[in-house]
Amino acid sequence: MKYKKLGRTDLDVSLICLGTMTWGRQNTLEEAHSQMDYSVEQGINFFDTAEMYAVPPTPETYGKTETIIGEWFAKTGKRQDIILASKVVGSGIPWVREGKSKIDRKNILEAVEGSLKRLQTDYIDLYQLHWPNREFYHFGQYWGYNPNFSAKEQEENFFEVLETLDELVKDGKIRHAGLSNESAWGAMKYLQLSEKHGLPRMVSIQNEYSLLYRLFEPDMAEIALSEDISLLAYSPLGGGMISGKYLDGVRPPGTRWAIDKRPLHRDTPQANDAVRAYIAVAEKHGLDVCQMALAFVNMQPFVTVNIIGATSMEQLKSDIASIDITLSQACINDIAALRKKFPMAY
Repeated sequence: MKYKKLGRTDLDVSLICLGTMTWGRQNTLEEAHSQMDYSVEQGINFFDTAEMYAVPPTPETYGKTETIIGEWFAKTGKRQDIILASKVVGSGIPWVREGKSKIDRKNILEAVEGSLKRLQTDYIDLYQLHWPNREFYHFGQYWGYNPNFSAKEQEENFFEVLETLDELVKDGKIRHAGLSNESAWGAMKYLQLSEKHGLPRMVSIQNEYSLLYRLFEPDMAEIALSEDISLLAYSPLGGGMISGKYLDGVRPPGTRWAIDKRPLHRDTPQANDAVRAYIAVAEKHGLDVCQMALAFVNMQPFVTVNIIGATSMEQLKSDIASIDITLSQACINDIAALRKKFPMAY
């Protein structure tokens, strides 16, 4: 396993992070525990979860993933061996805090207490803001995104959030804070306010990044490198699409796309064409397309953590093994050529 510093902290996190959002919906407690056991054996020391999980989200599965992790901590006694990340939800989920959830002082304080209880721990290493209160361009909303918000109101909210996170750090309930699904403006505004008022500095940003979705480049990548704010790349396989299993509308039973009733923004004609093209590149170079995609994310200088997720042990083992793959220059050149053909697949 390879390790990198998380932002400007003293934490060395594994380049491969174990994503957990299927636990409690697609994976049982026993399967999740086996995944954690195997991952730790392979040198992974970083787990990522959220109060919202499992996914696809439902009222019945809210908090289940954190509960499963907490039971593993209790069973194994390995809490001190794991750098644990969780998240507070943004607005829009009717069953969370009676539909009044958003990123503010009241919700953060309530969310942290709930997560700590489910996780059976007294601290969270990295506490992230799952998505902004204002409109944003993530989750397939890029094409119609049109910023329309009060910068003053947002800045006031950011300051309240940072003060709340500062209290939690001083109380020992969280160690560090991070962003998720943020923009360049949001990330820089948080960093400016932190510096100006001596409040906790955002150490990371968890945004989507993959062969199929490279919106993080170039501006956000510049921020990550120059400001030491670590990218935790999620959906490095485009929600599993890069594997080809969803091509032409196929929905294998039990897969996420088969059970998710939300609009599937990744399933576009250009994404299907891009997947076929990347599969051809992988075959040309004798690679598994998923391992090629993960190895590509692993090699980016602005990526600190690559968050994988698996519903089977076979998939988990293959994903983790991507850490040992080095792409040839010829393969990198072919990928670069495809990026120009498919700059945004969905």
